Amino acid sequence: MTHDHDLVLRPTAAQTEAALNPPPGRNGGDLVVETLAGLGATTVFGLPGQHALGMFDALRRSDLRYIGLRVENNAGFAADAYGRVTGEAAPLLLSTGPGALTSLAALQEARAASAPVLAISSQVPTAGLGGGRHGYLHELPDQAASFRGVVKSVHTVRTQSQIPSAIAEAWTSALTVPHGPVWVEIPQDVLLAETPVPVVTGGDTFPEELPPRPELTAVAADLLARAERPAIIAGGGVVRADASTKLRQLAERLQAPVVTTFGGKGAFPWTHPLSLQSWLEDRHTTDFLEDADVLLVVGSGLGELSSNYHTFKPRGRVVQIEADLGKLESNHPALGIHADARLALQALLETVEEPRTDPTAPERVREVLDKVRARIAAQELTLEQDVLAAVRKALPSRAPSFWDMTILAYWAWSAFDPEAPNTMHSAQGAGGLGYAFPAALGAAAADPTQPVLAVSGDGGALYSIAELATARQYDLNVTWLIVDDGGYGILREYMTDAFGEPTATELTRPDYVALAESFGVPGVRTSPESLAADLASALAAPGPSVVVLPAVLRMFAPTHLG
Repeated sequence: MTHDHDLVLRPTAAQTEAALNPPPGRNGGDLVVETLAGLGATTVFGLPGQHALGMFDALRRSDLRYIGLRVENNAGFAADAYGRVTGEAAPLLLSTGPGALTSLAALQEARAASAPVLAISSQVPTAGLGGGRHGYLHELPDQAASFRGVVKSVHTVRTQSQIPSAIAEAWTSALTVPHGPVWVEIPQDVLLAETPVPVVTGGDTFPEELPPRPELTAVAADLLARAERPAIIAGGGVVRADASTKLRQLAERLQAPVVTTFGGKGAFPWTHPLSLQSWLEDRHTTDFLEDADVLLVVGSGLGELSSNYHTFKPRGRVVQIEADLGKLESNHPALGIHADARLALQALLETVEEPRTDPTAPERVREVLDKVRARIAAQELTLEQDVLAAVRKALPSRAPSFWDMTILAYWAWSAFDPEAPNTMHSAQGAGGLGYAFPAALGAAAADPTQPVLAVSGDGGALYSIAELATARQYDLNVTWLIVDDGGYGILREYMTDAFGEPTATELTRPDYVALAESFGVPGVRTSPESLAADLASALAAPGPSVVVLPAVLRMFAPTHLG
C-alpha cells in the first residue's frame, strides 16, 4: 500500500545534473538568491551593508531584479507596497544591527496591514551569536528579539544547509492568512563561505487555507437570513482576499448596507445604492451601524479608526469574520469566525437561504449620506473637497495611490472614491510618517504599465526625499504630490485644539520643486485651481515627477468627542 505521505517528488535530469555539478564560486548568498528564485521571486528590495555583502554579491549571479533604496525603512515600505499590490511575498535584503533596526517601522506597518514581506538580514559571525558581548561591528545581544513583537515569525539560520528550508518556511508564513512580514537572519560567515550545498532548483510552498468552521457558518447564515436590518462593515481583509465580488453578491442578496473601513477602501463599489462609503468618523454612520439588528464585520478588527475611536456600541448581534485570531472579538463580543474573508463569504453565499430583505435599505443609505454631506457642508471646507476632487479627476481609475499620514489623506480615508479594489493604500495600519513615496516606488516596480500616485505633506515628505534618487535611478513611474503647509499640519490642529497653540509643529523646508529638479526629477508648483491639470499632466508623463501644492488644509470636525 502506498500512502500520500510516502510520495516523493523525484528530481528531473536537469536538477540532478545541477546538484552533482554545481558551478564554482558559489557561497551562502547564492543559496539565498537561488531559494528566492525557486519560490517565484523576481524582484528584491534592500540596501547593502558589510555583513550582508555575500547576499548582494550573489545577486550579480542571479536573474533577480534589485531595487535599492537609500534608507532601510523606505526599502521596507517599498516591499510592503509590492506585497500589497501583487499578493506575493516581497523580499527585503538588509544588513545587521542599525540596518536591520532601521526597518522596524516599515515592518510594523506591514504587520498592521497584513502585507507579505520576506525580510532577510545578515547577522554577526556565528561565533557572536548567543548573547555574549564579543565586540563585533553592529552586534546586538539578541537581534531577533527586536523583531519578535513586530513580525509574524522569526527564523535564525546557523548553517548553509538550513538556508533553503528557513527561507521557504518564512515564505509560507508570510503568505499564510493573515499575510504579514517575516524575518530571517543569517550570519556573515555563513553567507560568505563557499558552499558545498547543491544549487537550489525547487521551492514550491503551499500556504494553508483558512476556511470557516461549518457550524459557525450555519449560525451566521441563520442570523443574517432572519435579520430585519442587517448591515456590513468591510475591512482590509476583503481586499487582501480578493473577495470584493463575493461581498457585493452577499450584500445584494441580503439588501444589507455596506461601509468600508479605511483599510478596506474599494472593497465595495462607492456609488452602489447600498454603499455607505467610508464615513466611519461620522456619528450618523455610527448611529446607523449601531441600529443594525445583525452586523456582519468582514476582515476588520473594529479598531480605533473603524469604530469612531471606540465610541461605536452595537446593540444587535455581531458576526465577525477575521483571519487574524488576535483580532477576533478583541473589541466587541461576536459570533467569531476565524477564516479567510473569501472562503467565509463564499460559504455564506452557499448557506444563506431566502433572507428577509428590507426594500427601504437604499433609501436609508441615502438619508445617512445626505446627513453626512450636510454636516460637512456646514463647516465651510470647500478648499479641501475641491483639492480631493482634483486628485480624483487627475488619477486614472485603475492607477494605484499611496497616502502618507497627512490631512489630505485623512480626508481621503472618508471621502475618496478609489474606483477599484486594491488601488488605494495608506499607512493607517501603524500610522508612521514617510510611507507614501517609497511605497509608491514599490508599486511602480511591481507594475510599470500604470502611473502611481504618492501623496504626502511636507513633514512626511522630508522622511523620503532621498528616494528621489531611487526614482530617477530606476526611472520609476511615480508622481509625488506634496501638500506644503509649512509643518506637521494635523499635529498643529490637534495641539491648537487641545492647548490653544501649537509647539514643535512648524518646519523650515526646502524648495521642493528645485530639490526635485536637482535629482533630475521634473517638478512643478501648482495651485488648487490648476491642480487637476498639473497632476494629470505629471501622471501622463513617463518616469518620476513631483507636484507641489502650497495649501493649508483643515480637517472636518470629529464626532467622537461630544
